Amino acid sequence: MTVSQRFDTFLANIALTSEQLAEGSKKHGGVLSTLNRNYYGYNSDTANGIVVGSWGKDTKVRPARDIDVLFILPYSKYLRFEKRLGNKQAQLLQEVKDVLQKTYSTTAMRADGQVVVVSLGGHVVQIAPVFLLENTQYWICDTNDGGKYRTLDPNAEIGAIQASDATTGGNTRNLIRMMKIWQRVCDVPIKPFVLELLVIEFLNSYAHKSHSSPHYDWMVRDFFAFLLTKNAISYVVVPGTGELIWLNSADWNSRAETAHAQAEKACAYESPNAPHSAGREWHKIFGDDIPTDDVGGGTRNPDTNTP
Repeated sequence: MTVSQRFDTFLANIALTSEQLAEGSKKHGGVLSTLNRNYYGYNSDTANGIVVGSWGKDTKVRPARDIDVLFILPYSKYLRFEKRLGNKQAQLLQEVKDVLQKTYSTTAMRADGQVVVVSLGGHVVQIAPVFLLENTQYWICDTNDGGKYRTLDPNAEIGAIQASDATTGGNTRNLIRMMKIWQRVCDVPIKPFVLELLVIEFLNSYAHKSHSSPHYDWMVRDFFAFLLTKNAISYVVVPGTGELIWLNSADWNSRAETAHAQAEKACAYESPNAPHSAGREWHKIFGDDIPTDDVGGGTRNPDTNTP
């Protein structure tokens, strides 16, 4: 099995099926339709909604994670809640939850920090009520510490992924998807959003960022090496708002060290007639979705360590 065959199969295995995509769209479309009827007086499963997160950025993997959706409320609702006392953001989330509960009367849901979490069978739709600002950014509820609004720029976040993906020939989204599998399989305590920003930062300066799947083993290995350069004073910058997210690298450093060592072994084994199994090493990182069949060996000179 060649490196290209292994990683192309891996990416195919973690991609959502057409049925899963259709079901996910149906679920969050139904939630949007309910909110549009209540707040705008008409049925629409797309209007006033922005799909964000992994579904909006096209970085989702199988099995499907939460579907994150922003719902733009009328400005009049902001004015109405500003007249209230107490945690206005918590009250707003509760109202949105109550609206949805009328339609989804037997569905488990809860208001949680910034979103209303709606559990619909195999999908979880997280609805975040927002207000559109004049600069095309949004205010999103934050019920913590007495309640406040936080600024969000989903268009900038999606644009950062798209721009990086365009300059890397699709490698940005592919590496993000693979790293999300590592995160899940190895129980890595790092948020998917932070992982996405780290992938973009890594590929921005990676000399071989546009090489295709025959070199994905090296790209994965080198990303883990990049993670190990992060320390307690490292941070990522949120696109659009410029907010700094400080990294707790101590939480995941040991897992990155282990994955890097395993990836180094796998890269060495991805050579013609290698006596060891590269597949077994990749399996430790990515689990059952990556093929472990090593019949035939790799396709590169074992003494070559760069693309």
